[in-house]
Amino acid sequence: MSADIIDFAHLGPAEPTAPAADRLLSGTPVQQICKAYSDPEQHFHVGRWSSSAGSWRVRYTEWELCHLLSGRVRLRAESGREWLFEAGSTFLVPSGFNGVWEVLTACEKIYAIYERG
Repeated sequence: MSADIIDFAHLGPAEPTAPAADRLLSGTPVQQICKAYSDPEQHFHVGRWSSSAGSWRVRYTEWELCHLLSGRVRLRAESGREWLFEAGSTFLVPSGFNGVWEVLTACEKIYAIYERG
């Protein structure tokens, strides 16, 4: 088994992605994802993601650690509680979080996702 370092400065090309149409609340966010690594069991994933402005409903079944490289985002829980994050912020979205992900200004993040098997 290889133990190579993954250098985020040299990731491959990004793939286009978008929120599911039935979850979209505002805007037409243009998104890209660059997957850097997924373990063989598909429980752990890391990469870089970007999005233009917009908002959509989210339902997390995974844990996601985010480090915002640029832009501003707001997360709003179903309870109404809100969090605002800007470039340089690092935050964890827990499994079971339901609410709204809103990109206020175009953003880019590094993510690490853990999904239970």
